[in-house]
Amino acid sequence: MNYALVTGASRGIGRSISKRLAKDGFCVLLNYCSNHAAAQETLSEIEAEGGHAELLPFDVSNEASMDEALEKWAAAHPDDYISVLVNNAGIRMDNLMVFMQDEQWHKVIDTSLNGFFYVTRRLVKDMMTHRYGRVVNVTSLSGLKGLPGQTNYSAAKAAIIGATKALAQEVAPRKVTVNAVAPGFIATDMTKDLNEADLKKMIPVGRFGKPEEVASLVSFLASAESSYITGEVISINGGLYT
Repeated sequence: MNYALVTGASRGIGRSISKRLAKDGFCVLLNYCSNHAAAQETLSEIEAEGGHAELLPFDVSNEASMDEALEKWAAAHPDDYISVLVNNAGIRMDNLMVFMQDEQWHKVIDTSLNGFFYVTRRLVKDMMTHRYGRVVNVTSLSGLKGLPGQTNYSAAKAAIIGATKALAQEVAPRKVTVNAVAPGFIATDMTKDLNEADLKKMIPVGRFGKPEEVASLVSFLASAESSYITGEVISINGGLYT
């Protein structure tokens, strides 16, 4: 069995990625922090479609929590390793920087950026040992161009883009690829508070994207067919930022 870990897998883009990777034949480890009901719903949907998945709760921003969860998983699967990692976990706490509180800065950075660091550092070692692996980082349009009111989120996502390019060069000799996808406005819980009617006028294709469209791109980057693509950041935004 091939295993893929998706962080922040309970809803939105993470749920769609998890369902697609399960269709691709992976046993998907569904990471979530606190929303057990949503994670269980994702698991049930995967199993209803004949796929395989396991719940793997831990807080990506808490290194000890992450280590404990992955050590338990590794002990229960001594002959297996996680060959695909999708770093999707992230939160938004928007505010103009002059009004931004310390907590709003640190929570966003801790979840998106430190979470990427803790989980990837641990799992990429096994990928290198087995001389095969795929890391796909879900970043954002905000990380490419910056968006007002999202200094914290833009900083975290831009940092992941830089880390993607650096790590890709470090692990390429071991046949491990590291890429990022940068969604624009995707119709999920995270964007439901945005004014879609006004924003879609800015998008050349005239609509918000679907989580399933992001999942299709991640599916390709997580496959063996993408072995000559690494260090790339692929935008999926309907032409909003080209």
